[in-house]
Amino acid sequence: MKLQQAITLAACTTAMGSATAAVAQSTDEVRSRPFEVGIVYKGDVMGVDAGRGGRDVTYLDNVDLTVAADMEQAIGWGGATAFVDLLNNFGGRPNDTAGTLQGVNNIEVGAPNLYLYQAWVQQGFADGRLTVLAGRYDINSEFYSNPAAGQLIGPAFGMGSELASTGPNGPSIFPRTELAVRVRYAGTRNYGQFAVVRAPRGTVDQGGRRTALFIAEAGRRGPTTVSIGAWAYSRHQPEIVPPGVSAGTGEAVSRGAYVLMERDLSGAPDRPGYWRAFVRAGVSDGATTPFGNGVQLGISGRGIIPSRPDSGISIGYAMAGLSRRYRRANPVGAPVLAASENVLELTYNDRVLPFLTLQPDIQYVARPSGLRDAKGVVVMGLRAIINWEMP
Repeated sequence: MKLQQAITLAACTTAMGSATAAVAQSTDEVRSRPFEVGIVYKGDVMGVDAGRGGRDVTYLDNVDLTVAADMEQAIGWGGATAFVDLLNNFGGRPNDTAGTLQGVNNIEVGAPNLYLYQAWVQQGFADGRLTVLAGRYDINSEFYSNPAAGQLIGPAFGMGSELASTGPNGPSIFPRTELAVRVRYAGTRNYGQFAVVRAPRGTVDQGGRRTALFIAEAGRRGPTTVSIGAWAYSRHQPEIVPPGVSAGTGEAVSRGAYVLMERDLSGAPDRPGYWRAFVRAGVSDGATTPFGNGVQLGISGRGIIPSRPDSGISIGYAMAGLSRRYRRANPVGAPVLAASENVLELTYNDRVLPFLTLQPDIQYVARPSGLRDAKGVVVMGLRAIINWEMP
């Protein structure tokens, strides 16, 4: 496994806060140095108009310091790579005003903190087609992830909400990750992968035992890419009840499945004028998460302005269906719950300087928190991404 593969996998995790899909690289890609060091800074100004819920302008940011190592060049360990990512967040919480279940910004965290986000070693076999990874790992860097949705800022376009919101702390994804072992085989077109991931602290059964997440995915890449995945926790998880994502007194089996599809519409991936569409759907138990199902679909374009080859646009729609079990747990006298929360997002990004990308974004959330009579929320923002790599 070459260093470029580790860097690509890492970049998928840090590109927009939550991961996009990893892309297998050819085995003849060799970096001249044993180490690659990079810093990515993302700063967002987000304005939220929630009607009677209030209006607010919030600044939030995210810093990743990454080190990728080719262990063969560094210490003579053939076929191995390593990666470390330190993550720091200072910023605010626009969803406090927006009041949604899914969130409105994929770098928002509960509280400012410095995290050891990822730290893993990967060993390659069979000319890099088979890899085994172990360490602290964001499963959304490779699972339940697709590149065409990667520029969208709404968290639902990272990992589907019906898995991302399981338990009080979610699975091992941004910003809280845990130890994992992942096995992946990637051929010319087909791939398959499986991971066992320790659930984050706070996700325990009534006996106080930590749970583990088992997740598997397989698919075929190309002009049309199709992937199918399934997941389950090793132990029962706390039930989730209204309001919001609150832990109830009961426990239930936590499991689900998903399907991802992308298709080229026009152009070539490495040329301006490239357009690609995506659709994703997932289902869950609906007891350990508010969501019994979810659908996301959209379209992305690259080089949409001929004179600006780095320009891009993405449009996405996400529907998160509230499970019957969650709605039945709604307290007596509480606002009536609808069948779903829905998000529509439009975003444009362009590299205006070699190191600087700007990304204006607008979102509309219908029925925030799944409340039937809630007014829609408008979110407008501007993201600045500063990317530095060691010369």
